[in-house]
Amino acid sequence: MPIQLSRRSFLAGTAGLIALHPFSARAQAGQAHLRIMETTDIHVHVFPYDYYADKPVDTVGLARTASIVGDIRAEATNSLLFDNGDFLQGNPMGDFMAYERGLNEGDLHPVIAAMNTLGFDGTTLGNHEFNYGLDFLMKAMARADFPVVCANVAKTAGATPTEDKTLVPPYAIIERTITDGAGETHPIKVGFIGFVPPQIMNWDRKHLEGNVIARDMVAAARAWVPQMKEEGADIIIALSHSGIGAADHEDGMENAAIPLAAVEGIDAILTGHSHLVFPGPDYAEWPGVDNAAGTIGGKPGVMAGFWGSHMGLVDLMLERDGNSWRIASHSVEARPIFRREEDRSITPLVGSDEAVLASVQEDHDATLAYVRRAVGKTDAPLHSYFALVADDPSVQIVSNAQTWYIEQMMQGTPHEGLPILSAAAPFKAGGRGGPEYYTDVPVGDVAIKNVADLYLYPNTVRAVRITGQQVKDWLERSAGMFNQVDAGAEDAPLLNPDFPSYNFDVMDGVTYQIDLSQPARFDKEGNVANPDANRIVDLRFQGEPIDPAQEFIVATNNYRASGGGNFPGAQGDTIVFEGPDTNRDVIVRYIVEKQTVSPRADANWSFAPMDGTSVIFETGPAGAKYAESIESVDVQAVGDSDTGFARFRIRL
Repeated sequence: MPIQLSRRSFLAGTAGLIALHPFSARAQAGQAHLRIMETTDIHVHVFPYDYYADKPVDTVGLARTASIVGDIRAEATNSLLFDNGDFLQGNPMGDFMAYERGLNEGDLHPVIAAMNTLGFDGTTLGNHEFNYGLDFLMKAMARADFPVVCANVAKTAGATPTEDKTLVPPYAIIERTITDGAGETHPIKVGFIGFVPPQIMNWDRKHLEGNVIARDMVAAARAWVPQMKEEGADIIIALSHSGIGAADHEDGMENAAIPLAAVEGIDAILTGHSHLVFPGPDYAEWPGVDNAAGTIGGKPGVMAGFWGSHMGLVDLMLERDGNSWRIASHSVEARPIFRREEDRSITPLVGSDEAVLASVQEDHDATLAYVRRAVGKTDAPLHSYFALVADDPSVQIVSNAQTWYIEQMMQGTPHEGLPILSAAAPFKAGGRGGPEYYTDVPVGDVAIKNVADLYLYPNTVRAVRITGQQVKDWLERSAGMFNQVDAGAEDAPLLNPDFPSYNFDVMDGVTYQIDLSQPARFDKEGNVANPDANRIVDLRFQGEPIDPAQEFIVATNNYRASGGGNFPGAQGDTIVFEGPDTNRDVIVRYIVEKQTVSPRADANWSFAPMDGTSVIFETGPAGAKYAESIESVDVQAVGDSDTGFARFRIRL
């Protein structure tokens, strides 16, 4: 099943005043420098442009990382360029291609056009490649000028992974001519194998159930890598669209980079999925990795950020070993495309590759027209600056639209008449996205770009039927957003930095308070950590304490309802409605029908009072203009952080 290719561009010459990497400079006869380059989690960000804000930016874009590929290749005698998945979905251009323009047989997707222009040697599938369905995925992949590999997703399962009929080839072996330090050329076979989290079967159940199966990544590697060695691969690179998680392998784990790297026969690993950077401070003290040496599970490895923010580099000094090659030494780097200055300004470190821009210019222009269409008006600003500390208008409008839609969908069903709640989370709330990563829609026209800004992902609507007790437990899981705070503490840090904002569900239709003096009942993975903890207090429905046995319909999305985030009551077995519409489409239709919406937050949740106690949280500096309008909590500006965020104090 391997693909064998030969690409003349493998040998990169030096140019101008580019300094050679030390491995190229000091390689001797029988030694050769091989540079492995990685992009990951591009999410259709080709142009350095924020479609949600409708303005150019210097922090994203494959065209930016592309601009330094020539120099990076010139630093090394021999090089290969790989992508690590999540390239097909993630911004309005991706949605425009999937929902507006569509793909016919033979059509060229813009991100594939850009990757072809840049000359990638291969890629793997990320979990978001499946968001638009298998038909769309396969049409997009058909025009790729490079192998697309994935070893753990199969159309039919065999008795062992090597007997599977995989969706795409599990691996590829590419034959190259490599130049050693004496200028002599030698043959080399480089194998690369791809992996994606098996959780895709939950996250995109609608598209995948009954069509494919997903195996454990490590089990697939253990089966396929020996076959690659038998077929002559000198060096094997794992393209792991999986984050750096626990060091010990567990069946079906999502972030399996460390045990995957440890599989015998894998020589280097390219990781992603987590939108972090390795080597770097994100993993400074992480068990199973060596930040200084650039190793993951004992093997050279890299994670190149997201949206084109970095180019990952794994440099290998190879030595001739008989008729094959072995790794003598390595170095690893994640090279950024911008630098954030002390005053929060951005200094671009690279320009844009004009050929890559030109390859997608037509689709970029069409996407701009797509996102600028007005669909209605709002008489209140829609922003997410305080979404993690108070009921919020950007979350409120999502909940309003979901409730409006599910009320209609429940009519004439056995569930008609049950009270309807709505669960929604803030997607753009700073964090790893930076101090500009917030929703901010002023009063006035609401365009499609604004709706995409309110709801980043192309999820589809789901409804689950759960009990009052499960409602409480759902909210307990959500309350892991916050650190525990001791009574009387002054300026304690409020937010748990390891807790993603998309798991902070606010439940509309009930009222409640969050008691920060209690520990979180669930850890960041959704496992019970403190079974006796009760952060959710004074939980009421229609003004009365909630009945643990009463049943509710909760409007949510396919990711959450199918187990995403591991929430009580949302494990896939409580789904009573699977909508054909995306949550974004529902929001658009809601705004169109209402013409003018009033998404003022109703302050249905707050923190329980703690006399003499204060906490500090960070948000985008642009949120200062909304601070006085926040209900249920009094926020006070206390300066800026050294990472560009504004700091606010809350007295509980």
